Amino acid sequence: MTVERINTAPRDARFIVVEGPIGVGKTSLARRLAESFDGDLVLEGAVKNPFLEEFYRSGRKTALPAQLFFLFQRTRQLEALRQADMFSPIRVADFHVLKDRLFAELNLSPEEMELYSQIYAKLDVEVPVPDLVIYLQASVDALMSRITRRGIDYERGIDRNYLEKVTDTYARYFYDYDESPLLIVNASSIDPIRNDADYEELFEQIRRITVGRHFFNPATTFAFA
Repeated sequence: MTVERINTAPRDARFIVVEGPIGVGKTSLARRLAESFDGDLVLEGAVKNPFLEEFYRSGRKTALPAQLFFLFQRTRQLEALRQADMFSPIRVADFHVLKDRLFAELNLSPEEMELYSQIYAKLDVEVPVPDLVIYLQASVDALMSRITRRGIDYERGIDRNYLEKVTDTYARYFYDYDESPLLIVNASSIDPIRNDADYEELFEQIRRITVGRHFFNPATTFAFA
């Protein structure tokens, strides 16, 4: 059984964001949701970042240019979204631009962070508020396994300790997140990309969301309005 294409997102949402740490499957899920909603897909395009592979190999040495590349890239993409008219289709993105600051604070020295903040302020970024954020969680073991399995060259240098810091940063950020309806998905033990039953169950949960913070697990689903 497959999910047919529809054009009704939750709350008639036009901007849905899928977020989560490296290897959790956000891009794959965003692709599938965009197809199900017959909408447009907006990808962060990490593979286009010429500094990323060196960053994963050497850490701080290229952290600042890698971070600024993403900032400029995402700013351009979201500016195009902001200017879209009210009749534009549903858009599903595999990133939230606010995550740039999370990674900047994690990866940059205090001096680099000051420079980054000055550039960010000069850009005067107007971030569109998503109608729904889907936050995918998974254990570090699951993430490491998926990263190894998908075999992307620039990810081979990712250190387990760094991945632990990333997952902790995401968890702390979304613990207080309240600017949009939020669905927190336990992605460690489900596979909504390769398993149609998992995807259909998750997809129906997404369509039912109106407001508040929601949690999705394979065996139990509940929400706090």
